[in-house]
Amino acid sequence: MDGNRRWARKQGLSIIKGHRKVAEELTEELADHCIKKGVKYLTLWAFSTQNWQRDPTEVRLVMNLFREMLEKNIDRLHQKGVKVTTIGDLSRFDQDIREKIEQGVEKTAQNKNLTLAFALNYGGRDELLRAVNKLTGEVEITQEMIDQNLDTAHLPDPDLIIRPGGEKRLSGFLLWQSEYSELYFSDVLMPDFNATKLDKAIAEFQRRQRRFGR
Repeated sequence: MDGNRRWARKQGLSIIKGHRKVAEELTEELADHCIKKGVKYLTLWAFSTQNWQRDPTEVRLVMNLFREMLEKNIDRLHQKGVKVTTIGDLSRFDQDIREKIEQGVEKTAQNKNLTLAFALNYGGRDELLRAVNKLTGEVEITQEMIDQNLDTAHLPDPDLIIRPGGEKRLSGFLLWQSEYSELYFSDVLMPDFNATKLDKAIAEFQRRQRRFGR
């Protein structure tokens, strides 16, 4: 979800306002639209392992935004039949944030309309390193064993990866799982990436012929 800070600057707003627009408006709008379109899995990269290097004030405000949104949004998502889950290493977050996440995951665990995964303190190399460390001591490591030890063991590999914000790279997002994902890059900044923009990405995906190496 790229471009929040650039969007805020263009609007003459504080940086946190860009993050807030996505958290308060876009996340739920895109989840609603995915349910309407029959999309079953949506993963949103909300905070990367590199994001800790940003200005401490911005990081603190983002953490407070997480707290606020976990309080406000989980009940609404639950009412819509959304199953909330996460990928990434949650251990670096404050205990109260981890507890709120665990409560939200537990509360929505049986929902079926959409699985909404938030990538929190997530980095592709970090995920692979953690998966390999889980397998330390195994005589022979297979692809299936790595699959089962990734953060996404409970999720299918993504069919479509969308990056808004104008950059044309994955920046470590789902390095293992993106082997046959279709990639879609958009110049639209994330706070403006609404349901209409999502439809455009899905339409482009539907025009592509997927061969999976065949």
